[in-house]
Amino acid sequence: MLKGLGQLGDMAKMMKQAQEMQGKVQQLQEDLNTMMVTGESGAGLVKATATAKGELKALDIDPSIFDPNEKEVVEDLILAAIKDAQAKASDRAQREMSKLTESLGLPADMKLPF
Repeated sequence: MLKGLGQLGDMAKMMKQAQEMQGKVQQLQEDLNTMMVTGESGAGLVKATATAKGELKALDIDPSIFDPNEKEVVEDLILAAIKDAQAKASDRAQREMSKLTESLGLPADMKLPF
């Protein structure tokens, strides 16, 4: 009869670890909202700042690119900067999640619900 109690203890320990992991993942989700990344294009003429979750927060555009004859170029530079920021955001989120999984003793490439 006492033999079964050991298994219950292991299960309780696993449940506690799962809850801790869930809490850490939730904290990371919140942290990703405050981590900022900056993408750029045109050798820095256009900069886009986003959260590590990919939410665009700011655009910084050098006024020298505003030439009415170059409208498409300006639009392309803005899009390129935003895409660069989003790619950096995705990369940052993946790196942060890998750090978290490794700190929990899980394989770095394990996909946690994100």
